[in-house]
Amino acid sequence: MRLTTKGRFAVTAMLDLALRNGAGPVTLAGISERQKISLSYLEQLFGRLRRHGLVESVRGPGGGYYISKDLKSISVAEIIRAVDEAVDATQCGGEGNCHDDRPCLTHELWMGLNTTIFDYLGAVSLAQLVAGHQQRGEAEVLDKRPARGRAKAGAPVTA
Repeated sequence: MRLTTKGRFAVTAMLDLALRNGAGPVTLAGISERQKISLSYLEQLFGRLRRHGLVESVRGPGGGYYISKDLKSISVAEIIRAVDEAVDATQCGGEGNCHDDRPCLTHELWMGLNTTIFDYLGAVSLAQLVAGHQQRGEAEVLDKRPARGRAKAGAPVTA
């Protein structure tokens, strides 16, 4: 099973944006710096997120992005789907042609896992992720880490 960096980075960037919700538009350059995600990669992701109605953009000086829906109504699964990310434990992409154009012996097992994963991700809202960070006091830490303590480029990014 794979959830590639596309889905992980989209969720991370949306959480970064959500943590600053209500403070005006947030620049992709700011998200890029804080989360160590390539600016050009964020531009691609946010184009998709905008087309799916999850974010809106403001142009010009002081511009950036803001979340266009209530945080409670945006699930992690919706974010992942918006960037065309597939979470699939099968070898056949769900087509059922895993073994000589027939389902393999464990096809239904992996399809069930796919359903369980998406059900779980669909039940987790952006509001819940924000609340979890606020309960742990991490919202303030995101902006106030000293430069020496930040992850270096290429280091793993955690949400």
